[in-house]
Amino acid sequence: MTAKTSAKPATSARNSATSAQTFTDEERAALQERAQELKKSKRGPQPSASADADGEAAVLAKIAEMEEGDRVLAERLHVLMMQHAPTLSPRLWYGMPAYARHGKVMCFFQSARKFKTRYATLGFSDQAALDDGNVWPTTFALKALTPEDEVTITAMIRRALS
Repeated sequence: MTAKTSAKPATSARNSATSAQTFTDEERAALQERAQELKKSKRGPQPSASADADGEAAVLAKIAEMEEGDRVLAERLHVLMMQHAPTLSPRLWYGMPAYARHGKVMCFFQSARKFKTRYATLGFSDQAALDDGNVWPTTFALKALTPEDEVTITAMIRRALS
């Protein structure tokens, strides 16, 4: 006769890890900013030119709030985006400057200060066509922007749009 064992429900490692962790103050603030962005977007349809102008004004205001090092990077990236990706619409995404196509974020700038990291980042979402084989980078650390770096970023922006 075989012994019958009682089966225990499987708990995933993710569930147990998640229950033991909490969001940082910075992550909670980003989530609250995203909730506000979603509230604003549900207030009804707006003409696209007006929405683009509002989005750009919000991005520029957010950039103006940044500390000098991050602000300089974000301002330069904004200029590059507007020059080389005029089809993208500036908007805020989790309180970060972002650029979207058809309402979907394609790339974003995260200041170093936002999550208390040692460098800012330029990130691309899955909407960006950066695919290169089975593995490719989607987030890039930024500490400064040289003219050579701007050429590299411009090429990434163009590739992302293809």
